[in-house]
Amino acid sequence: MTPTLARHPRTHRTDGRARDWAEIQERMLVPLYEAVHERLEVGPRTRLLGIGCGSGLALLMASARGAAVTGCDPDDRRLELARQRLLPEPQWGPPVRSGGRTRLVPGGPEAVPVPEGAPFTMVTALDPGTAPAALVPALRAAAGLAERGSPVVLAGWGPPERCATGRVLRVAARLAEPRGASPAVRLSGRDDLEDLARGAGLRPDGSGRVSCPFGYPDMDSAVRGLVSTGLFDAAVAATDEDQVRKELREALHAYRRADGTVRMENVFRYLVARV
Repeated sequence: MTPTLARHPRTHRTDGRARDWAEIQERMLVPLYEAVHERLEVGPRTRLLGIGCGSGLALLMASARGAAVTGCDPDDRRLELARQRLLPEPQWGPPVRSGGRTRLVPGGPEAVPVPEGAPFTMVTALDPGTAPAALVPALRAAAGLAERGSPVVLAGWGPPERCATGRVLRVAARLAEPRGASPAVRLSGRDDLEDLARGAGLRPDGSGRVSCPFGYPDMDSAVRGLVSTGLFDAAVAATDEDQVRKELREALHAYRRADGTVRMENVFRYLVARV
């Protein structure tokens, strides 16, 4: 099994890296978001809570299908970008009220107010970089805000042999080792998502796989996008960002095409569990 690095807490992200995530990297997961929304028939009757919602692309897609969405994330910079996407200020006149259909909360699900009379009908945790140690208590807290039987969707990397990016992430693990800074790993084994769900008191109820290729117009965009994930934070702390970017470029060279674009084929897996 290939380990996938889990991020350190994201409270120290720079504005530039948060924007790189929103503008470059987050879109790589659109096929995953679409597959989950389609399978669970997200629509006007859905009251969705997104754990680790980041800059809000998955919430925006669910909202476009008519869902009422609430997102929470500890990264203030990413959450501000989510506000700009989901709660834009009008150019003229007073602010338009969202009518309770959209809400963004800093922190984890424990900071989300208990819904009055209308519990959430769906919970998502679609960021595959979240550390298990943080995810399990977050899932427990979120489950307490949802209706009994509601789906809770977790996402992770697929089989190692079908995730080219896993080989690039080894750079992060190797550079983090000198100072013993290697973060917790989230394995991409067959039953890892099921084990996480059961650890949070949830009942696994089906899964799926989705192709999510990582494609970039050039090498600079590829480096910026991958660094924005936070998966290289420990490596930066152990060495420096210039060194990390240099070695990341070398690792990405194998995926650079003749026209200068960079593409890595990946498969992601999602699990549907029940409260």
